[in-house]
Amino acid sequence: MHQFGQIFITLLAITTLTGLYLSFRQYRAVQKSRFAVPQEFSDKITLEEHQKAADYTTAKLKLGSIESLYGVLLLLFWTFGGGLEWLDQQWYSVQLSPVWQGVGVMLTFMLILSVISLPFSIYSTFNLEQRFGFNQTTPKTFIGDLIKQSLLSIAIGTPLLALILWLMIESGPQWWLYVWATWFSFSLFMMWAYPAFIAPIFNKFSPLEDLELVERIKTLMSRCGFHSSGIFVMDGSKRSRHGNAYFSGLGRNKRIVFFDTLLNDLNGDEIEAVLAHELGHFHHKHIPKRLLQIAILSLMGLATLGWLAEQAWFYNALGVTTPSSHQALILFMLV
Repeated sequence: MHQFGQIFITLLAITTLTGLYLSFRQYRAVQKSRFAVPQEFSDKITLEEHQKAADYTTAKLKLGSIESLYGVLLLLFWTFGGGLEWLDQQWYSVQLSPVWQGVGVMLTFMLILSVISLPFSIYSTFNLEQRFGFNQTTPKTFIGDLIKQSLLSIAIGTPLLALILWLMIESGPQWWLYVWATWFSFSLFMMWAYPAFIAPIFNKFSPLEDLELVERIKTLMSRCGFHSSGIFVMDGSKRSRHGNAYFSGLGRNKRIVFFDTLLNDLNGDEIEAVLAHELGHFHHKHIPKRLLQIAILSLMGLATLGWLAEQAWFYNALGVTTPSSHQALILFMLV
């Protein structure tokens, strides 16, 4: 085995075992504190509620650990097991241009990943969440979401992948710089477009009608210097009893969204406190700082890929015998 393959397996084992160890530590800590409500919350939460929260946490930890091990097995199959090489050979027989062959391979790869992860999604929604009284998703809604997500992924992902692969093949040694500019620009566009054009495909958004609460929110927004295109209520209860609040979008297209479950469960002061937490991210400029961090790390990552894509050992060490732009991209995503 090539030295890079040995390093990859070693690092994979270390990260997997570390993740499992940390999950085990958290599991033990939660189990240890399960039998008594912390003193700080003893007048707010009953022992039954506390134990339910503990059992929910440990159930999610167990499922997460199983998913982690399953993911490792899949990773080994796609690389050392020859999965990527086999998939590539199936598309070679179709005799398309390098760009469209690459698009076909990558879309098929992502489709297979979606299908084989489906059992975990089904179990999480209709067993784990259902068992603890959180699930509101019907099979009809679940299937509808899958169809919508698949169609959106194809509609948006196909031209984006085609453009990225074309740049990798045709734009010379500095292709990684053009791909980075394309990907980052697309990410910013999606942040702007998602609240108004993508999110409504899955959920219903209606203006918040509680005028007193609206005024309190506007006062809080004014104190933070936050400008919003609207304050909306989302039908989160369509899928879950969990509550949440968030703001999304860029520039003047930012909007504040409350799950209807949150509004039903909390009073005005509590709702304002939840929103204050979210607006704290805006006030402290966490979003632009995070974007800058992503921009720098992604640029460094693509520059590294630009070098790795020229190294035959990068492919051979991970089970791919025919180097190509799309295989380089998939391997980099996997490792």
